[in-house]
Amino acid sequence: MKLHFLGTAAAEGWPGLFCRCEFCQEAKRLGGKNIRTRSSVLIDETIKVDFPPDTYYHMLRDQIDMAAVEHLLITHTHTDHLFAADLEKRMPVCAKGVEHPLHIYGHDLALHHCARELDLKSKLYELHLVQPFRTLQLDDRTQVTPLLADHDRKQTCLLYFIERNGKALLYGNDSGWFPDETWAWLEGKSFDAAILDCTKGPLPGRRNHMNIEAILEMNELFRQKQMLRDGGRLIATHFSHNCGLLHEDLEKEFSPHGVLVAYDGMVHHV
Repeated sequence: MKLHFLGTAAAEGWPGLFCRCEFCQEAKRLGGKNIRTRSSVLIDETIKVDFPPDTYYHMLRDQIDMAAVEHLLITHTHTDHLFAADLEKRMPVCAKGVEHPLHIYGHDLALHHCARELDLKSKLYELHLVQPFRTLQLDDRTQVTPLLADHDRKQTCLLYFIERNGKALLYGNDSGWFPDETWAWLEGKSFDAAILDCTKGPLPGRRNHMNIEAILEMNELFRQKQMLRDGGRLIATHFSHNCGLLHEDLEKEFSPHGVLVAYDGMVHHV
């Protein structure tokens, strides 16, 4: 399973669009892995998690064939995770040579946002309503189970447990410490990688988003319960400039514990 991290920032990006803080200024000066766009992951070129407003830039920067994406999993409707207007650019007036449908999966509010922007009479889109803890089959090699996140209480926010070709991925972004129902479902499960939200960095708190302390605790818990398979890694992503740690600083915090720090364009194979 190939994991391609297209973006690794929180909603404001890093550097923030209008921000003059010292950490955004330093990111501009240093460049490289310190430049972070809004979060999304591409799996095996055909499965995408979330559709941020930076998707067009991701396509240009990493030379992605977006027409090859067959399945789009939406976690929630915050605009850094779902910029539905750009999905309409898949129609023939904007895109040539696209024939297969894009299957879009999400809870009701996410699908409502997509339906407002798309011509649902077109065969180029198929919307699929998902429910927490109900497994769905994407194709003959892939099944996905939506899980509950601890995030925006005004909507149903989802995480995804993705199983493909004998490998398993826990996609845990955006979320604070998982709800009890999600922990109960994960009991007895194992996976080859877990992608987790580290928006808060060293700041206190593990509700809505997580911090370094929570991620390290979860890393230990996964290993104690033998949830992480041999060679499995936990990967931190979705960083905010408010945490005040640039990429090298984050690596110093996480590397001694075997946790990977994601950066824009990073590819990880499991």
